[in-house]
Amino acid sequence: MGEVVSLATKFIVPLQKIIKDFNLEVLYVPEDASTIAISSPEVNRPGLQLSGFFDYFDSQRVQILGKSEFAFLHQFDDTEITNRIDNYFSTCPPAVVITRNIEAPACMMDAAKAHKVSLLRTADGTSAFMAGLIAELNVELAPRVTRHGVLVEVYGEGILLLGESGVGKSETAIELVKRGHRLIADDAVEIRRVSAKTLVGSSPENIRHFMELRGVGIINARRLFGIGAVKMTEKINMIVQLEQWDATKVYDRMGMNEEYTDVLGVQVSSLTIPVKPGRNLAIIIEVAAMNNRQKRMGYNAAQELLEKLGMVEPDSTQTTDWGDF
Repeated sequence: MGEVVSLATKFIVPLQKIIKDFNLEVLYVPEDASTIAISSPEVNRPGLQLSGFFDYFDSQRVQILGKSEFAFLHQFDDTEITNRIDNYFSTCPPAVVITRNIEAPACMMDAAKAHKVSLLRTADGTSAFMAGLIAELNVELAPRVTRHGVLVEVYGEGILLLGESGVGKSETAIELVKRGHRLIADDAVEIRRVSAKTLVGSSPENIRHFMELRGVGIINARRLFGIGAVKMTEKINMIVQLEQWDATKVYDRMGMNEEYTDVLGVQVSSLTIPVKPGRNLAIIIEVAAMNNRQKRMGYNAAQELLEKLGMVEPDSTQTTDWGDF
């Protein structure tokens, strides 16, 4: 189906959000933490930097000091420790976090104040804290784009409905919600690439849970159907393009040829569903979601049918025998 979007611009996350989310103890902050911006999704443990090697050092990363770093520093006398810490803090990283509640030496506090570097502390272990921080930064600083469409969760599959205005995206979504599925975003879907193969969709804060239905107006899906009818975020597993039925167009009747849409550099399985009176889109999308899930689990119904008809060779990759289910 072609390319949907290109990479978006870089984003930042305020240091105050990191402090709040990880319950960090503030030892020193030179200014309001909400004005200190973190722009790199990567973090750094300064092994080489404490030994004086600063080539290829990215000072925009959050720095983490753990037991190993302090053990290394304690090999030296007080004067040498002060010099090494001062050289390290002179690079002015956005923040330095001490793990395991290790006591910060006085020379580190002095260096933080001299170079206006935020100094924080956590009781968490170094590896656990790094993993959590990297995961959060990857989400908060992920490339993103906003698309006109509707995102719903159907049987655990994130389905992004696209199509021209008035084709029936919101109406289809409201019927899916009535059938027990969940709404993530209507009208505007914010898509983030949180990893090389994963897209996560959400709704902008100011229109979250609201829907527009022509002839009815604006409704709040959460208040109307309950908290179980909505969800904050969802991984995007499939894109469904809704379009008005075109009698001159040949639509896929087998499902053998997989189509993909490029979104922020990630290939997402996609299909086109024609819209015309008498076709229940909600049920069709339910079936499409379950079929897509089966394909990801290794079973393709079209492949099995063609094999039984002798039209194709058996696919050895279909290892699951679904005949007994």
